[in-house]
Amino acid sequence: MTIRNRLVLRSIHSDMKASLPSTEEQRLNKLLSYEILDSIEESAYDDLTLIAAQICETPIALISLVESDRAWFKSKVGLTVSEVRMPRHLILCSHAISSPDHVLVVPDAKQDVRFADNPIVAATPGIRFYAGAPLVTPDGFALGTLCVLDHEPHELSDRQVSALQALSRQIIAQLELRRNLKKLAQETIDRQQAEAQVRQLNAELEERVQQRTAQLQLQTQQLQDTLNQLQQTQTQLIHTEKIASLGQLVAGVAHEINNPLSFISGNLPHVYEYMQSLLHLVQTYQAQYPDPLPSIAATIEQIELDYLSADLPKLLNSLQVGADRIREIVDSLRQFSRNDERHKLSNPHIGLDNTLLLLRHRLKATPTRPEIQVDRNYGDLPPIACCIGQLNQVFMNLISNAIDAIEASRTPQPQLTIRTFAEGDRVCIAIADNGTGMDVATQKHIFNPFFTTKPIGKGTGLGLSISYQIVMNHDGHLTCESSLGTGTEFAIELPIAPLHEADSIELATVIC
Repeated sequence: MTIRNRLVLRSIHSDMKASLPSTEEQRLNKLLSYEILDSIEESAYDDLTLIAAQICETPIALISLVESDRAWFKSKVGLTVSEVRMPRHLILCSHAISSPDHVLVVPDAKQDVRFADNPIVAATPGIRFYAGAPLVTPDGFALGTLCVLDHEPHELSDRQVSALQALSRQIIAQLELRRNLKKLAQETIDRQQAEAQVRQLNAELEERVQQRTAQLQLQTQQLQDTLNQLQQTQTQLIHTEKIASLGQLVAGVAHEINNPLSFISGNLPHVYEYMQSLLHLVQTYQAQYPDPLPSIAATIEQIELDYLSADLPKLLNSLQVGADRIREIVDSLRQFSRNDERHKLSNPHIGLDNTLLLLRHRLKATPTRPEIQVDRNYGDLPPIACCIGQLNQVFMNLISNAIDAIEASRTPQPQLTIRTFAEGDRVCIAIADNGTGMDVATQKHIFNPFFTTKPIGKGTGLGLSISYQIVMNHDGHLTCESSLGTGTEFAIELPIAPLHEADSIELATVIC
């Protein structure tokens, strides 16, 4: 090459200097936002660089991030120099990021007027081949390139170019993941600091409350007694209104269901009788005319007469079973919601079975747990004098809470155990679960009105308080034994009615 030609080439080279992207300032801000520059080596990026070199069959591969005045190499393969940065005007990546949608491929840099006089081409390290896939962020900014280089002229196939682009997208995904993880870590630190401040403030507030409570304890005792009485009255009113409303609702629903149910149940025997008569008629025709006309034979085959004759009685029996099942559910609802303030003799097993029947849908398996197994260990109990509607409400609260605890624990073998037995002059009903259990501090407050450990919208804190009041009104006791992580057992103790009282209650029941 002559001196004149070299001067012309240099002139062309100066004119071919890579232009800055129109959004250079935003691009640089985006690059800084990843906080990747001058970071330590990371295997995730080194692995992608190595894969790029192997796929493209080149000795050198780089992840090059282009700053305002330099290019910094996050990862490098085959580059023997220890330096991980290079002036921006020397690198070919400056041209690659100007066209974010394309891979810049330079088969022979010495034959390209843009790069022939570039020191990294003309001198050390003597780059002849370059291919760079821009690292484009989701919002369109090219931060740099994943590039492969060779000391000899080289060509890439379409598949190699596609693979290089795919790897460049993976690098951007790693950058996004890295930034999100740092952001998450910082948010975690901020949250922990905020929680520590809240705990400190809570501790200070609790200390102040304790001090203030100690000062006002004597003066507020009378007010506390009044408040307790008001809460008990309020709880009782809520319970009474709830039972009354439930009784009216169930009575109305039962009445509306019983009307069509009676019609169905009453007509099913007639339908069965008519069906038998029709089938007998068909069988008689078949016996008298064993060779039916072709049209009749075709109809018999079309309706599958043999299958229909065998299946129709089964279908009617299924309808009868379904109607009986509906009647059982309606009867259970009516028994469960009986709103009778008078004590009557009742077997607790009936109330327990009715409650389990109404909650059967909650015992079935769900996508998050297997079916809850119910172990009914019933003893031989004498009838007890009680308001059965109120006692059923206690059963409903305790069993529902047990199911909630089991669901919260996600135990692989959910178990609900109900034991009943007589001991002396008392009847005991124990309802146990293998759910989450409670610590000692929680157990001290479970019977307080409006105390609940459930999230907002999941509980009012009245269920156990109402249950406690109902059992106390029956001259009984409601106790709890629980261990955190192993389960809870509630025990109801009720007095057995003396023989003479039982006779009078039974007489009253018969008269009513």
